[in-house]
Amino acid sequence: MKKILSLTFIFSFLFFYQINFAQEQEMEQEMEVVEATEIQEAEVAPEPQSIGFTQELKNRFIEGGPGFMGIVLACLILGLAIAIERIIYLNFATTNTEKLISDVEGALKSGGADAAKEICRNTPGPVASIFYQGLDRAGEGVESAEKAVIAYGGVQMGQLEKNVSWISLFIALAPMLGFMGTVIGMIQAFDKIQAAGDMQPSLVAGGIKVALLTTVFGLIVAIILQIFYNYIVSKIDSIVNDMEDSSITLIDILVSYKK
Repeated sequence: MKKILSLTFIFSFLFFYQINFAQEQEMEQEMEVVEATEIQEAEVAPEPQSIGFTQELKNRFIEGGPGFMGIVLACLILGLAIAIERIIYLNFATTNTEKLISDVEGALKSGGADAAKEICRNTPGPVASIFYQGLDRAGEGVESAEKAVIAYGGVQMGQLEKNVSWISLFIALAPMLGFMGTVIGMIQAFDKIQAAGDMQPSLVAGGIKVALLTTVFGLIVAIILQIFYNYIVSKIDSIVNDMEDSSITLIDILVSYKK
């Protein structure tokens, strides 16, 4: 009986040992398969693609909220539209004053005031328009021509500066809207803290993020429009200086012509 029990115990031990050994072998094989699969996936998996600047800007704009961000974007669009229109107008208003003065002086000597006015009529720009008004009043005397030049010069200066004040308004308005969004975002953050009764970073992160984004976009719009504004102002100053110098030269030409 003892032998039978001993043999049974030995066979049972060997049986369970074989089962445990087989299970360990299966587990080892499964681990090897999993590791091989992970290595293959790591090799095959593509690297995370970096987000482009345009997409990042779009995402930040959406995160900032459609309210104030939309108004800031409207300021940028309107400001750029006016700036581009002014730049095109000022470029067409730029005239080669030296050539115009030379042509007008030659026409006065050869064909009189009518020939000089014809040259001014065919030349674009405010300088030629001022010359035309001065030559048109030249028959009434040099003083009348000088008054006409001064009066029409003020009109042309107003045409050059048309709508430029709107650009300066958008430059001031965009950052103010951004700061207003900042204040509103902070108020929303404190409202969430008050409602929760606890100071948790997750509660205030959203409001502070919106606040900072509106400020950043407002400043970006102001910087862009400021660059265009400074270029337009410098262009206007250059044309006005040409108008003043050319007007003085025209009066001198008329004085010499009358003699």
